[in-house]
Amino acid sequence: MSRKESPKLDSDQNNQNPPVEPPSTGSHVDIQQELNRIEEMVLASPNIPLTRRTLVDEERLLDQLDIVRVNLPVVFEEAKAIVKQKKEIILQAQLEAEQIVETAKIRAARILNETEILRQAHQEATLLQNQVQQECELALEQSQIEIEQARLQLAQELEQIRNQAVSEAQEIQVGADVYADNALKDIEQQLHDMLRVIQNGRKQLQPPATLIDKEETMGKENVNF
Repeated sequence: MSRKESPKLDSDQNNQNPPVEPPSTGSHVDIQQELNRIEEMVLASPNIPLTRRTLVDEERLLDQLDIVRVNLPVVFEEAKAIVKQKKEIILQAQLEAEQIVETAKIRAARILNETEILRQAHQEATLLQNQVQQECELALEQSQIEIEQARLQLAQELEQIRNQAVSEAQEIQVGADVYADNALKDIEQQLHDMLRVIQNGRKQLQPPATLIDKEETMGKENVNF
């Protein structure tokens, strides 16, 4: 919808849709909730009679999209913080696993003096360390994949909402142009009808042509006399 809509139209839409309240500074914004508000805004907007089109308040819709756009970096930062926290947890788990392995090695070396038993314990500790390392790397990779998928899905949803809003605005503009053209055509026809009535009235007010000719003849005879 164009930003140059009439004030009356804006007023009607404002009465039906409550104004968008921007989130306070430092407050946590739920992106899904903001997207739901955009959907509710579109569903609550008035419909054009006899059409399937909806009048959407462009200012409010763009403000709501701005809220989502502004808070996307915050969501990404939160996701990065979660990844960082997971990395720290994984690192801590690795350290603990290494400590456990080292403790197992010390205890095995202290308790078992035979070379074969010590080698077997060392192999088991190495296998355990490798298993923990693989599980940590797999968990980190899976977390990164999930975050990237969520980011791509959110970007696609925002693009779909934007395209839908632009398409509906264009359709409304075309409908408004057609309505204005029909109204002007009706006014033009009424003016033509009024002009024809005026012309017919003037013709009726003029004297007949024979009477005008007779008066002109009498005037000439008086001049000759």
